[in-house]
Amino acid sequence: MLSVVLGVGGQLLLKKGMDNVGQIGVSDLLSRRLPSIVGEKFVFLGLAAYLISAALWLVVLSREELSFAYPLIGIGYIFVAILAYFLFGEALTILRLLGIILIVAGAYLILLRV
Repeated sequence: MLSVVLGVGGQLLLKKGMDNVGQIGVSDLLSRRLPSIVGEKFVFLGLAAYLISAALWLVVLSREELSFAYPLIGIGYIFVAILAYFLFGEALTILRLLGIILIVAGAYLILLRV
């Protein structure tokens, strides 16, 4: 669960950082602008959270079946959608809410391990 939480935090930090940086294109990632993008404090912290999340994910993969563990990452989508609504004012439409309900139902079914 900590891996998922760090992944969610990483996404939120990356979004905040990219809001500060502004719109970029793929060419910016292959240019001299990359260090300034990665150097933006929220982007840097988001990438760090992702790195720690990935390291913890290795622990999960060493202990669980991938077909069990990977779908549980979907829980992160729930938190991202809800937090993005509150933090960034992003839309949380009825279709997105229905999608979240489906993700919750799917994660629950996987946790049953029947």
